[in-house]
Amino acid sequence: MSNNLTKRDIVLKIYEDSRNNFPQKDVKEIVQQTLDVIGEAICEGRNVELRNFGVFQIQVRKARVGRNPNRPEKDVMIPTRAVIKFKAGKEMKEKLKELDLDSLEESSD
Repeated sequence: MSNNLTKRDIVLKIYEDSRNNFPQKDVKEIVQQTLDVIGEAICEGRNVELRNFGVFQIQVRKARVGRNPNRPEKDVMIPTRAVIKFKAGKEMKEKLKELDLDSLEESSD
């Protein structure tokens, strides 16, 4: 079993927590619409701030010279590009302090 949380897992959790008051199909559509709005905002160059959760920030990485590991004698130009960085909010940081780091390391082996 994977430790990853999928969109399907999110839909099922919301569906179960709502005591089945909403059809699963509706929950799935709302989750997808939420992800679409977040994705569109990021693609427009906007940061996405979700209170008590965190912020998805757009950062620009400058162009630089890199190395191809298969041909280290040849330089490769890595272009300027946008990347997404996540910064956890205050409540998320507090919850992370309670995380069992030993079990996390064991599951990544």
